[in-house]
Amino acid sequence: MFRVVIPARYASTRLPGKPLRTIAGRPMIHHVLERAGAAGAREVVVATDDERIAAACRAIGADVEMTSAAHPSGTDRLAEVAVRRGWADDDIIVNVQGDEPLLASANVAQVAALLAATPQAAIATLATPVLSHEEFLDANAVKVVCDAGGLALYFSRAPLPWPRDAALAAEWGTSAWGGALRHIGIYAYRVAGLRALAAMAPTPLETTERLEQLRALENGLRIAVAVAISAPGPGVDTEADLARVEALLAGGRR
Repeated sequence: MFRVVIPARYASTRLPGKPLRTIAGRPMIHHVLERAGAAGAREVVVATDDERIAAACRAIGADVEMTSAAHPSGTDRLAEVAVRRGWADDDIIVNVQGDEPLLASANVAQVAALLAATPQAAIATLATPVLSHEEFLDANAVKVVCDAGGLALYFSRAPLPWPRDAALAAEWGTSAWGGALRHIGIYAYRVAGLRALAAMAPTPLETTERLEQLRALENGLRIAVAVAISAPGPGVDTEADLARVEALLAGGRR
């Protein structure tokens, strides 16, 4: 069994009050809770530092943990919840972002099962195939490469792996980027690994790429990776994203 923690901040730079923005007549965080709750977790906890978010979640009976407002990342917020609730070192926690109203419940269960099946890993995450040349070159599409056992070797905003011969010959067909994987930002952690990661200082590669998962790799924590069994829905960072998700739900996307 596993637990889900949903870190939810009010002070989003691009979309203030994001978890409480209305989608299909309900706050976004309610959609996330519903989908997380369908994944089969032992418990689902919202971790927030804002009473408005807490009140909206408690109104539908959700479990809420009030956390420090000083946390620089959701990872730190998860670690606080794990410590305060006394969860065991080998317990598995899935970090579900509060801005994923179209979250695939199957992926939550999948990433938890992946970590449970990979005892040498402290973290598990998911990826999807890169589908276009444009996506392969997009710095906002984080790529991941793995070893033969499915453990991450590296994550990068750069094209990865780099097809040297095709690039030099300007032969950018499917053969050049076929097989590349785009990382999905869903993570499962063992509590011991989560606490260790939160206690680590930022690392050079993490700072360069602006990718927190590189802190784990630089410090020797292994990350298991699998291809997601369900295509992820779009997250919400902007007003345009909000409108897109609203349209998808109106069109019957569930």
